Amino acid sequence: MVRRPVAWVVTVVLFAEAFGIAAVNWFLGVVADRQQMSLAGIDPDVMATSSKIGGVVFGLYFALCGLVALLVAVRDRAPAGLGRILLISAAVVHGLLGAFAWGLVGWTAFLFMVAVLGLIVLLLMTYDGQGADAARGPAAPHEDPAGGTSAGGAEPQAAGGA
Repeated sequence: MVRRPVAWVVTVVLFAEAFGIAAVNWFLGVVADRQQMSLAGIDPDVMATSSKIGGVVFGLYFALCGLVALLVAVRDRAPAGLGRILLISAAVVHGLLGAFAWGLVGWTAFLFMVAVLGLIVLLLMTYDGQGADAARGPAAPHEDPAGGTSAGGAEPQAAGGA
């Protein structure tokens, strides 16, 4: 199937992205600190510190999403609960980042964000039908040889009535 390889690819991409986001924001914080840059009169030390903290927090968020994808790949089971919510939120974040990247960075960054968005959605959708089949189980009625219907697992009625 395609489920496990997609989960592994999403894991690698999210971990790489977590490291990249944290490194870029840390670098920007160092540059803002060394150049004593300010935006609208904000203290340069606050700019540098907030850039570093934001990079670490955003990097940890993507690392946590990558951990959820890793668990999906190892267990070969659909993400549930908080893990599913994290992956959905990562997909939304990549959609928004893609929209901003188109205007600010260019179409190549947009394509990368859309590709990651597509991978996350593919991961969520390939495991989607797995839980629905197991939930239905044998409870669906079926016809027995005597002509009556019975629920799955129940004893069929006697052919003579009552």
